[in-house]
Amino acid sequence: MELRHIRYFLAVAEESNVTRAAERLGIGQPPLSQQIHALEKEIGTRLFRRTGHGVVLTDAGNAFATDAKKLLQDARHAVEKAQSAARGELGQLNIGFTGSAAFNPVVSKLIQTYRQSFPGVKLTLAEGNTAQLLDLLHDGSVDVAFVRLGGESPTGVQLDHIATEAMRVVIPSTHPLAKKRRVALSDLSQEPFVLLPRVVSPTLHDVILDACRNAGFVPREGQQAPQLSSVVNLVAAGFGVSLVPSSVCQIRIDGIAYADVLPPNVSIRLALASRSDDSDVKTNNFVAIARGSSG
Repeated sequence: MELRHIRYFLAVAEESNVTRAAERLGIGQPPLSQQIHALEKEIGTRLFRRTGHGVVLTDAGNAFATDAKKLLQDARHAVEKAQSAARGELGQLNIGFTGSAAFNPVVSKLIQTYRQSFPGVKLTLAEGNTAQLLDLLHDGSVDVAFVRLGGESPTGVQLDHIATEAMRVVIPSTHPLAKKRRVALSDLSQEPFVLLPRVVSPTLHDVILDACRNAGFVPREGQQAPQLSSVVNLVAAGFGVSLVPSSVCQIRIDGIAYADVLPPNVSIRLALASRSDDSDVKTNNFVAIARGSSG
């Protein structure tokens, strides 16, 4: 049984007239009658009874019509669903982000815009450091990831610039410089620096070390932090000082103070990472929105 037979049957049932149904369908009356007879033969019973003004459904025809309408509706729905999926409007998108990226308003705005544009796509979120997120990206566990990387893309990874953030000094509230709004890095040359291991976040690690070298000193590496949000807690505990992206300054806890860096300013880039060979429409839609937002 073909869907066109269902469509022909319902047209005749709705018009109660083969000639009018044929005109509506854009086919000849004889071929339509032949298709209806073929359908009746396949089912094994008459579906229509002729009258002086046209045709009416038999009891079997009425019974068949109920499910035939649903069958045609289901077929249309299946086609529409497939077309929606092909446009990236259905399915699941897995998004990774570093702990500090979650504080950046550009990230939340981008995700909000995507959700509004593609409400049928389920989003899953995974937090990790840059190294972990790149591994998840490579093995397909995440489709896109907000990371802090330099200008060069790792092999197989496409990077799209999202935002540039100024770095700010974070120091214990008991530090002599804690009340200053701006601090020169050179004034921190004797302080231990709380840093993320380079293997965890190479760009952030290098930005801090390069900034200190440009200020005329090599920083004393103190306690290492497992993730960026932990840097603030370790500074509050008195383990040293550090530099953090400005969005991290939303973390307000007792025992710390933030300050701008005196010129030359220090900044770090936030990027959206995706697989270079990813042809998934959902991923491409997300990347396109990100490019539009940053352009």
